[in-house]
Amino acid sequence: MENSYRFFENRDCKYFPCHKGLENFNCLFCYCPFYTRVNCPGKPEYKEYDGKVIKVCTNCTFPHRPENYDVIIKLLKE
Repeated sequence: MENSYRFFENRDCKYFPCHKGLENFNCLFCYCPFYTRVNCPGKPEYKEYDGKVIKVCTNCTFPHRPENYDVIIKLLKE
């Protein structure tokens, strides 16, 4: 893949793919760098569990879409 430093796919990972529905799955940001941010660019869900609100990213594919690499890097630099 062109610009391969921007894309990494680990098909040997026992969780691959951890999200469904993507043709080109970028594992570079396996652990989302925005998980702790209140205003992340993805579409997380929030669930209440035992009196606490928990951010659930199960259905969010934002960090795994290759076209979002530049947005992620820009936001991390801010």
